[in-house]
Amino acid sequence: MLRRDPNHRPPDPQGPPGPPRRTAYPAGAPPQPPRQPLPPPGRSPRRPVPGQSPPARRTGGQVPPRPTPPPPRRSAGRRAAGPPRRPTPRKPTPPAPAPAGPKPARRKRYWGRILAALLLLAGAGAVAGTFWLDSELQRIPALADYPGRPAAGAGTTWLLVGSDSRSDLTPEQQAQLSTGGDLGNGRTDTILLVHIPRLGSSTPTTVVSIPRDSYVEIPGYGSDKINAAYSLGGAPLLAQTVEQATGVRLDHYAEVGFAGFARLVDAVGGVTVCPAEPIDDPLAGINLPAGCQELDGRTALGFVRSRATPRADLDRMANQRAFLSALLHRAASPSVWLNPLRWSPMAGAARAAVTVGAQDHVWNLARLAWSLRGDTTNVTVPLGTFSSNSSGSVVVWDDELAGALFTALRTDSPVPPSVLDAQP
Repeated sequence: MLRRDPNHRPPDPQGPPGPPRRTAYPAGAPPQPPRQPLPPPGRSPRRPVPGQSPPARRTGGQVPPRPTPPPPRRSAGRRAAGPPRRPTPRKPTPPAPAPAGPKPARRKRYWGRILAALLLLAGAGAVAGTFWLDSELQRIPALADYPGRPAAGAGTTWLLVGSDSRSDLTPEQQAQLSTGGDLGNGRTDTILLVHIPRLGSSTPTTVVSIPRDSYVEIPGYGSDKINAAYSLGGAPLLAQTVEQATGVRLDHYAEVGFAGFARLVDAVGGVTVCPAEPIDDPLAGINLPAGCQELDGRTALGFVRSRATPRADLDRMANQRAFLSALLHRAASPSVWLNPLRWSPMAGAARAAVTVGAQDHVWNLARLAWSLRGDTTNVTVPLGTFSSNSSGSVVVWDDELAGALFTALRTDSPVPPSVLDAQP
């Protein structure tokens, strides 16, 4: 690489022109200091004295000395003046990127609308399913007006009946459920009055067991066991007999048969009960130890029918009330209603198992189930005497205590302490 000599001066215009003088330096070598001109022959070079100007040339005249500029000051941290350095090549600046176009609009997520749509569909499905189930319920004209019917009271009163009719069971089903043979028109193993207080009342729901051997007046047939009214005139005669004997006007009616009861228990996945004593009843087909255990449909049916206990019918009525509360609590639990594999079979089993009054609806049943989930007052109609007659072994109510109990139901009042103290 050739570099221009910094001491080269252009030739005198009076002299002959010559090619420019170049000095070759190896690439990468530091620049050389300028060379001093040689003195004329025969003269010794004069070294300039620092601070003095060089002697003037002899041109025949006096030339005033030129002032000597002061030496440049060296500032701290700055490099001493030297030969010019080669400029550091700069990296080429990349061209500025072209302005981006408008960003595409982000896709909005309408999660709120989606959730609202799902809730709307679920609500519409629940409403449609409710009306479908209501239209599929079996209804009978159980409650009818008649002369001398008790006046309507406060709150709502249900009559719940467990029928022991075998007419809808095959012989194989009767053997499986241990119900025995067909007994003709059938009677009622369970008779319950459920009084739901009016909204805003502090009175708890009251469940009253009516012994099936209660000796009462049956309209048109004379005195007999109360469960005979069902075999004589079906649900309408039984409802009228209960109203006449208690003085309480009934608002709703529901009935469950043997087969429907077992299917309903299996549909909800079984029910947990806690008998205080073991129950061994070959007639009911059960052998249950004491303590909490889960019962399937067949075993549950034997549990609510068994009288193989120390107090016979009294224990059976207590077991029926406890099992009814446990069944409805299980049916209304989230583990059943949030599981389509549970509530769908339960709805089908309830449709086939439950028979209601002509004016009853599925939302009435829902309120009944909800009212029985909490704390309830469970009592049996106070009994006076036990006797036997042409109807068999019968029980007679205590008129005074039974009257106080039924008055409390009519007026939507708490059960009197005297009735609670008289419970067996």
